[in-house]
Amino acid sequence: MSVPISEFAPLLPEIFVLTMACVILLVDLYLTDENRYISYLLSLGTMAVAGLITFMTMSSEVIIVLNGTFINDPMAGILKLFVFLMTAGVFVYSRQYLIERDLFKGEFFVLAIFAVLGMMVMISANSMLTIYLGLELLSLCLYAMVALQRDSSEATEAAMKYFVLGALASGMLLYGMSMIYGATGSLDLREIADHIAGLNEKDIILLLGIVFIVVGLAFKLGAVPFHMWMPDVYHGAPTAITLFIGTAPKIAGFAMVMRLLVEGLGDLQFYWQDFLVVLAVLSMVIGNVIAIAQSNIKRMFAYSTIAHMGFLVAGILTGTQEGYSAAMFYTIVYAIMSLGGFGMILLLSRSGFEADKLDDFKGLNDRSPWFAFIMLILMFSMAGVPPALGFYAKLAILEAVVNAGLIWVAIIAVVFSIVGAFYYLRIIKLMYFDKAEDNSPIEAGSDMRAVLSVNGIMVLLLGIFPGGLLAICSSAIL
Repeated sequence: MSVPISEFAPLLPEIFVLTMACVILLVDLYLTDENRYISYLLSLGTMAVAGLITFMTMSSEVIIVLNGTFINDPMAGILKLFVFLMTAGVFVYSRQYLIERDLFKGEFFVLAIFAVLGMMVMISANSMLTIYLGLELLSLCLYAMVALQRDSSEATEAAMKYFVLGALASGMLLYGMSMIYGATGSLDLREIADHIAGLNEKDIILLLGIVFIVVGLAFKLGAVPFHMWMPDVYHGAPTAITLFIGTAPKIAGFAMVMRLLVEGLGDLQFYWQDFLVVLAVLSMVIGNVIAIAQSNIKRMFAYSTIAHMGFLVAGILTGTQEGYSAAMFYTIVYAIMSLGGFGMILLLSRSGFEADKLDDFKGLNDRSPWFAFIMLILMFSMAGVPPALGFYAKLAILEAVVNAGLIWVAIIAVVFSIVGAFYYLRIIKLMYFDKAEDNSPIEAGSDMRAVLSVNGIMVLLLGIFPGGLLAICSSAIL
């Protein structure tokens, strides 16, 4: 079938990112280690220009092209812009860390950009086939990135665990998709939705397909009880890779859930809602409780991520426009907070030293009052303490859950948010009330210091004035 050239206009951001990934791969072959900064600058430029193209091609209407496989709508445009922003932040934060560990190579940037391309495909997918292609492109890049530090046994072990469990999750998801295809005869999400809406009684094959799809999605999000890979991968991977895994892919994960469950299987909400209730409650309970026992801050952040994913799922399970926009808002807020939190670990790390223990934050106020203040804002936000941004993200989710009549879920969320506040406030106590065990100066470039400062202040300012971001998220959910 011939496709008119005009149908490729909504794909310009994806085409540009793919082209630049190939260009950087070729250019890097001819660069010496001293000139590797060219790949770094080209990667940052790719994110900036891709963001500009995405902004220019954003549409207030829903545009579906390429025989129903690709969709360009307000949600896709906004999520892609935040993916570019998070990835650019990752590049800036990681530069010094990668140089000191001899990982500042073209492979890191090329794999990251191809992973971004996979996220973009997932975000704009209008077909189960497109979702799966985007997911596999993202996953394969992340597996390789985790194993990038080849002389590290921890990184290799983390990569193997991630690969095996990720492959299992992909298989579950694909099996569920095949059942949905068998029951409806289509891979197009809108055709699937139309077919389901026309059924007088629900097909058992559809219900089995939902089970496998929810299991696959829960694996990818890291929701309990399919969370076992997350602490080991977060801990074992180099911190720069953990930073990447913990930010932009969560935005793509939210988009995948929205495309599959809401747009494709929305009329079967009565069935998938019960699964999501269990996932949300277990994630909030287990994530917050186990995080208290962690002495490694990367593992602590991993379990806190599981708890945050519980909140995200709670917004989606409401089945309302309010809940979906609150979940989108929460996802973006979490990515911003996570970027700053892992950025602080990278800030304190130096050659031969990983600042991944809670004790490494002792006395930070004596070493650098400004960055202790930035970390304080980030921890308050993650704990949901006003006026930081995280408070309004949790409030939006709780309001949507209560309005949906699930008051008991909201009560559990509040109780375990209070439990979770303990381990965030413990870091503040270490920074301000304990003596530093390491008084060495903080070795970080001015670019990282500036961006990390902006990251922290943005969390505070958006918390004081959250209306703009909330309005953007509400307008994106059609």
